[in-house]
Amino acid sequence: MAAAFGAVFMRDILQAWRRRSDWLNALVFFVIVTSLFPLGVGADPKLLKAMAPGVVWVAALLAAMLSLPRVFGSDHADGTLEQLALAPQPLPLLVLAKVSAHWLLSGLPLALVAPVLGLQFGLEGTAIALLFVALLLGTPCLSLIGAVAAALTLGARGAGVLVALLVLPLYIPVLIFGAGAVEAWEAGTAPGAYLSLLAAGFLLALALTPWATAAAVRVALE
Repeated sequence: MAAAFGAVFMRDILQAWRRRSDWLNALVFFVIVTSLFPLGVGADPKLLKAMAPGVVWVAALLAAMLSLPRVFGSDHADGTLEQLALAPQPLPLLVLAKVSAHWLLSGLPLALVAPVLGLQFGLEGTAIALLFVALLLGTPCLSLIGAVAAALTLGARGAGVLVALLVLPLYIPVLIFGAGAVEAWEAGTAPGAYLSLLAAGFLLALALTPWATAAAVRVALE
């Protein structure tokens, strides 16, 4: 099973490398949206610091949604997804491999770029570190939850809009806890509770969403 996981994971990474411009679009979108806010609201340091966590997290959430159709879309079109469903290995494991590749290609770059963007808002070292850690814990949740919606909308018209409608309500807790960690530090309170909730949400999503995604994939293939 480990070999099958690795094979699916590396296949998705190699495919993404051949189409790297598609994956870069989400990162460029994230950078542009986040960078425009300081230009639009002015240079007031207090206002920028107060806005920073929410702006970065909303931009990350929207950027993550842009890449969700690519989790299963191409495999569904060329029949690869049917072969994965017929494989002797558990489909939830193979789905988890694809979601892991999606996070490595979309979520991790957002977390790595966010500290640099945080400097635009005047965030200090500890706040930037908290933002980075929160994104490391939260972006896997975005990929895991989003994969369920991407599987549910396979083959549907207007799948992008349907994915947004399905995942936005589920993304709200991640947004609140992720931004709340930095806001708590700026307010002088401990951010540990927010990070703990993000970690708990990640573990819960890791335990449940691969099974839900696999079931949605089987329904889409019927």
